[in-house]
Amino acid sequence: MIHQRALEYLLGIEGAALLRSFTEESGPEFGRARVAEIRRLLEMAELDVEPVAAERVAPVDGYRVWAETYDVPGNGLFGPEEEAVHAILAELSPGIAVDAACGTGRHSGWLAGRGHRVIGVDASPDMLARARNRVPDGDFREGPLEALPVPDEHADVVVCALALSHVADLKPVFAEFARVLRPGGHLVVSDISQEWIAMGSVPRVRLADGRPALLAVHRHRAPDFLGAALPAGLRVLSCAEPPARPASALTAGAELPGGETGPWDRWPWSLAELVPHAWAAATGGLPQVVIWHFQRDPADR
Repeated sequence: MIHQRALEYLLGIEGAALLRSFTEESGPEFGRARVAEIRRLLEMAELDVEPVAAERVAPVDGYRVWAETYDVPGNGLFGPEEEAVHAILAELSPGIAVDAACGTGRHSGWLAGRGHRVIGVDASPDMLARARNRVPDGDFREGPLEALPVPDEHADVVVCALALSHVADLKPVFAEFARVLRPGGHLVVSDISQEWIAMGSVPRVRLADGRPALLAVHRHRAPDFLGAALPAGLRVLSCAEPPARPASALTAGAELPGGETGPWDRWPWSLAELVPHAWAAATGGLPQVVIWHFQRDPADR
C-alpha cells in the first residue's frame, strides 16, 4: 500500500527546487521565497489531512481500467515521445514491424500508414480490443514482453513504447526483442524517464469499487538498458531524452498557493499548479522520456 498526502508532495517539490538552486543560477531571494512558501503550506489546515491509501496493482489489472481513457487527449508524454520515435522510424524501409506492448495501437496505426505489416502484441486484452478497432488491418496477439508470440528472426522493426517502466528485469525482454529481430533489424524503445517517475508520473486508476490504485513501475537508468541490450547482440545507434520545458531562471515567486488540490486522480499535476515557481524550478529541463535506437548486428547469424 502507498500513502500519498498533498502536503508532503508539495513540501517535496519545494525541497527539490531548493536543491537545484544550491548549484544552479538563481535570484538572491529564491531560497527565502521557498522557505516562506513552505511555512505557508504548513499553516494551511486544508492540506493537513489523512493520506490517500493507494493499492499497487499489476499492469494488466491497471490497464483493464485505463483502457477506457488511455487515448483521451491530455497525456503530455505522447507529443514529445511520438515526435522522437517517428523521426527514427521514418528513416526505415517498410517491412514487418512488431509493436511490443502496443496498447491501443498508437504506433501500430502510424506504422501501418507507412506501409509496414504490423504485428501488435500486448498482455492486456482490453487494450488489444481497442487496438483492433483502431487498426483493422493489424495482426494483434495477446502475450507478455518476456515471451512474444512471434517467430525467430521474423521482424524488420520492433517498437516498444512507454511500457518498460512496468518491467522489473529488462534482460529477458531485450533478449526477446533480439530473438524476433532479423539480423540488421532495428529496435526503437521509448519509456518514461526515471527522473519523471521520481517526480510522481505514475499511472493512477480507480478500481471497480472506486479504490485508488497505482500501476507498478520501476525506474530504469542507462546502465539497465545497456546491460540488457548489449549482451543480447543489440548495438546502440542513438539515445535521446527530450526535456520538459526548461526554466530560464530560478525566480522567487512566493505567492500564497491558491485553489484546490484537485481530486487524487489528477495528482501530482493539480498539486503542481499550487506551487508553480517551485515546480518550474524543480522540473525545468528534466527529461520526460528516453528514446533508444538499437540495431541487431547484421552479421549475427
